[in-house]
Amino acid sequence: MIALELWELLKAAITTYTGLSPATFFTVTALGLAIYYLASGLFGSSSDRAGGYRRPGELEKEEIEPLPPPIQVGEITEEELKLYDGSDPKKPLLMAIKSQIYDVSQSRMFYGPGGPYALFAGRDASRALAKMSFEEKDLTGDISGLGAFELDALRDWEYKFMSKYVKVGTVKSGGASPPEGGDDVTRGGGGPSETTNGVDHAAEESQPESSIDHETSSGGEKKD
Repeated sequence: MIALELWELLKAAITTYTGLSPATFFTVTALGLAIYYLASGLFGSSSDRAGGYRRPGELEKEEIEPLPPPIQVGEITEEELKLYDGSDPKKPLLMAIKSQIYDVSQSRMFYGPGGPYALFAGRDASRALAKMSFEEKDLTGDISGLGAFELDALRDWEYKFMSKYVKVGTVKSGGASPPEGGDDVTRGGGGPSETTNGVDHAAEESQPESSIDHETSSGGEKKD
């Protein structure tokens, strides 16, 4: 009953203030809304995009692109590793710890150009990580002379990289230094002579028997 009274009151107000019948008023209102939505769909979205506007969903699709799968580089030199320091966006971002190379492309904001750890990229930065140093002299894989605390810190970094990033290769070693006593190698025979307590057995075996008999006879009297 109350609803019917309100409807009659609304019709009377529409006729009084607009001069239109209720049916005409609602028809004009519906047509106006339809034209508004049609015009905004055709022109409004185009103008917004021309001005650089993007909807939230479109921003996420453009900014978050899937990373390519890690590429195995195998065994490379330190100079070759420097080519993956992030300066070329088409190449993966690599970093090494204890000669093990990891793909850190997913953390480009940290290790890429402009990141807080960018100077570690493209290098074996084992010593710098162990000492938490940003000095150029420590950007090396040489960890000789480090203390127990620094080695523990490096081990933590290594475990973190092993669990988070994919290993893609190793750094070639600079080559082993020649062993001590290399002068003992016989150039003619091609092998080292065996020595025990400073005695050269190869030279001893080459002595003639006459010299050995002479030494035996000189050491004591020969019995008949």
